[in-house]
Amino acid sequence: MLRASPVSTSLGSPPSSSYKCPSAPTISLNLYKPTHKSFKSTPTAHRVSSRTARSRGRRRSSDPSQASFSSLVGSYSSCISWNKGREMVGDQCYIVGGTLLLGSLLGLLFYSVLRQGRKNGKKGEKGVNETRGPEILSPRKSGSGPADVIIVGAGVAGSALAHTLGKDGRRVHVIERDLTQPDRIVGELLQPGGYLKLIELGLEDCVEEIDAQRVFGYALFKDGKNTRLSYPLEKFDADVSGRSFHHGRFIQRMRQKATTLPNVRMEQGTVTSLIEENGSIKGVHYKTQSGQEVDAYAPLTIVCDGCFSNLRRSLCKPKVDIPSHFVGLILENCQLPYSNHGHVILADPSPILFYPISSTEVRCLVDVPGQKLPSIGGGEMANYLKTAVAPQVPQELREAFIAAIEKGNIRTMPNRSMPADPQPTPGALLLGDAFNMRHPLTGGGMTVALSDIVVLRDLLKPLRDLNDAEALCNYLESFYTLRKPVASTINTLAGALYKVFSASPDQARTEMRQACFDYLSLGGVFSNGPMSLLSGLNPKPLSLVLHFFAVAIYGVGRLLLPFPSPKRLLIGARLISSASSIIFPIIKAEGLRQMFFPLTVPSYYRAASVKRE
Repeated sequence: MLRASPVSTSLGSPPSSSYKCPSAPTISLNLYKPTHKSFKSTPTAHRVSSRTARSRGRRRSSDPSQASFSSLVGSYSSCISWNKGREMVGDQCYIVGGTLLLGSLLGLLFYSVLRQGRKNGKKGEKGVNETRGPEILSPRKSGSGPADVIIVGAGVAGSALAHTLGKDGRRVHVIERDLTQPDRIVGELLQPGGYLKLIELGLEDCVEEIDAQRVFGYALFKDGKNTRLSYPLEKFDADVSGRSFHHGRFIQRMRQKATTLPNVRMEQGTVTSLIEENGSIKGVHYKTQSGQEVDAYAPLTIVCDGCFSNLRRSLCKPKVDIPSHFVGLILENCQLPYSNHGHVILADPSPILFYPISSTEVRCLVDVPGQKLPSIGGGEMANYLKTAVAPQVPQELREAFIAAIEKGNIRTMPNRSMPADPQPTPGALLLGDAFNMRHPLTGGGMTVALSDIVVLRDLLKPLRDLNDAEALCNYLESFYTLRKPVASTINTLAGALYKVFSASPDQARTEMRQACFDYLSLGGVFSNGPMSLLSGLNPKPLSLVLHFFAVAIYGVGRLLLPFPSPKRLLIGARLISSASSIIFPIIKAEGLRQMFFPLTVPSYYRAASVKRE
């Protein structure tokens, strides 16, 4: 007879120490620190215990002289129980014996089948097991068959996500309205924090061979004065910096990278609607390039079709605000006052941006407040740029600026802002600008999108079966909380800076604007802190609030020196009130609790509950 150790037959726990259940992933809470060699410490990533890996396929030594029939029966019963709904790992059970033993085991098997049926019946009555979440196993290998994930849109978010999930073994079907090279005037500056996420996703080579320019910081101009603000890159490798480029070239490189994977299919088509059955999204209805209407199905549909998404209303509560428009020009063969830097001119009524997008071209973006623009076709826009904007442009760039206006290639783009307000829907997820937008003044959009993809990748990586839509939706609710500190910091900074940098007839707001310029000009921690937030290298909500109110207090101090007067005291009080009225509504829209206290949000632990199983 065989020797077999008695094994517990309790459900939901391993039979014994010899039967090792694969450890679930540890989910990193330090989401804004990418796994890159330039960091001194590496954040926790998804890992599978090496001890567990070693236990797979390992056999126990047996001693026939010391085994008992009861221990064998207990061991076999445990194997049957432990194998229900799970992939059995560890030791294999061996059945050796005569007719009596075989009969006993058949009886035991019959009992186990009845027990399994009773449990399945109870599971059907209870519905989804919300505490365990989806099954955690190795991802499926690539190959033919229906898609695991449908991605709507192949912009920055869609292309990067397709490559990331395809690399993890998912079968991905990407549907993009237009696969020709896009031509946009925004999405051309990737902050260093976004570049680090690009490295983490294995996509850093997408900024190569497109004449991308390295960016090391900003230059700030106001009333004839200027100051240079550098990114705090001392702790990073030499290749880490911002990157600026033609948006379309970058997108095409990302798409090409994704389609090199055999399990990623990218198709040109227009998604017209989501397919919904019993409250769950089962796929999409779309028109192919030839005009044929087709239905595509997958366990998970991820919508990232950009700021003009026509699908977001099904998955979130969109509250889109358009505070201004960007008017875009390209200046050719001109030299910026500070090479490899973005330039921000605190003009009247709102900022003007300059940054290189190739070795011979400089992008200019003129912010025009409001929703109504001067007519381009009637010549009103050119006249406005020449008479109202050109005199505020630095002398080194003015001639090239006027030449670009006369060339006539003037483009416009509405600046949209939309806080993330999802409606968790089984079978679907929102990502990118379709989900969350902020004013593009700080160039943080791509950083947020790439950071979100890292969070989503880490959540999906250990999941093999995506077909349990309700359990998956419950599990992925943690995504909306885990992304909040990073995304909300960048969003809040963009909205607050735009309001501070814009001119205002209110004297308190004017003082706040001057205080911000002077505060950043102090250098050291006064510039490094805000620049680490702006660059996405250290996006901490509390740090943002502290620096923002430090600027306000600094402004009050300027007003009270050398002698405080009642009028100055009043302006100082209004300055603090104005600062509060700028930042607190943005924080409220982003979600105070999710932004500053994510540990108190129940969905934060849904990933952790899966980890404990």
